[in-house]
Amino acid sequence: MAVVLDSSVVVGFLDRSDELHDAADETIREILTSHRLFVSVITYAEVLTGARLGHHDEEQVIGFFTDLISTVVPVDIEIGDCAARLRAESKALAMPDALIAATAEINGEIELLVSGDGDVAKAKGLGCPVRLIGVGRT
Repeated sequence: MAVVLDSSVVVGFLDRSDELHDAADETIREILTSHRLFVSVITYAEVLTGARLGHHDEEQVIGFFTDLISTVVPVDIEIGDCAARLRAESKALAMPDALIAATAEINGEIELLVSGDGDVAKAKGLGCPVRLIGVGRT
């Protein structure tokens, strides 16, 4: 089985100064023992953008996606439709987060979405379980 990581978890894992670093590091290491890691292409683009803006080392980012991520899932019409439904039902959910959540929702191999964003964890209509990491995240 597989787990989808959202962007906040990947950033938390890569950035030792991020408030989610310890939780993300522990969670990813735990999950890697028994699951494959998936990300949405949205997460890939968000994290790579951060690297190209100088927030992260680009080689480290590329290495993370190459070495630890089994699949970068593209956005297709089914994911887009699901994201639109999730966004309409939970207006606080930003569209990139809705697309990432829809990636977890649509793929039958996914059994868990790991997020550091409370809005994702509270999304109405999301059938995929969400593990919220970090304390007090909204």
